[in-house]
Amino acid sequence: MLKTLTPEPMRILHTVADLRHVVRAWKQDGLTVGLVPTMGALHDGHLSLVRAAQQEMDRVIVSIFVNPTQFDNPADLDSYPQTLDEDSRLLADAGTHILYAPTVAEMYPPGFSTTISVAGVSEGLCGAHRPGHFDGVATVVCKLFLQSQADAAFFGEKDFQQVHVVRRMAADLDIPIRLVACPTRREDDGLAMSSRNRRLTAPGERDRARALPRALGDAARDIAAGRPVGPVLAATRTRLLDAGFAEIEYLELRRDSDLAPMAQRDDQPARLLVAGRLGTVRLIDNVPVAGEEEPGPARAGKGLGTP
Repeated sequence: MLKTLTPEPMRILHTVADLRHVVRAWKQDGLTVGLVPTMGALHDGHLSLVRAAQQEMDRVIVSIFVNPTQFDNPADLDSYPQTLDEDSRLLADAGTHILYAPTVAEMYPPGFSTTISVAGVSEGLCGAHRPGHFDGVATVVCKLFLQSQADAAFFGEKDFQQVHVVRRMAADLDIPIRLVACPTRREDDGLAMSSRNRRLTAPGERDRARALPRALGDAARDIAAGRPVGPVLAATRTRLLDAGFAEIEYLELRRDSDLAPMAQRDDQPARLLVAGRLGTVRLIDNVPVAGEEEPGPARAGKGLGTP
């Protein structure tokens, strides 16, 4: 049960020592702490995670750190939007208690030489197309968990493979934190909210992007209805290429619980995942495939909180 607390202004911290000092005082007062890790360029998808954390935790930390070790393409890192002032205003308005924004030198001091690699769930999908990406994710998220000493961490299901990687990492390393996966937030036309969406600036790109959630939802419905998986995925690939996508990196049916590949639908909860390139922008998405519910963008993602 959340404690009734007096509102306090958001603090912006940049060092591990300062963060731990504040969190230590909170915990001495018996307060629970939630963490929302982000790379900034915030949108309502991120803010929905903040709101979810506020519903469950007494205090909420949002980290903003553009992690260089998870970018396999230096140009992608250079072009990643950095909007700390605007992000800070949004988080303060949302009632965040701490914005933690460490520098690269604070996160990776001289001599840093440790990398965490999670096998199994990191293989295939984004892991196959972004070498080293999930090593960078697992390493920085592990550090954030330990730095913040949070009781729970909140992630969006849009990055579904990332959720599995982080959950596996925390379980394997005995980090005492509860992972909560929250539903994907979408724009009015169904496109999954993403910081990358603001890079869809070429003529017609934003309109063409909406084909991704529509095609994915239709494919999930077809598979749930019992149609053969292979032909459905092949037709969906063609549909997306015809809509203007330059490349479909992957379009796969995976078991929801452990991301095991599924050649055909069975009675296990499943997830349809896709990554495609539209111009220079890489977009990812996923939807559940279920027999009793109609899958698709409108129902994309359920809470997957894990004790």
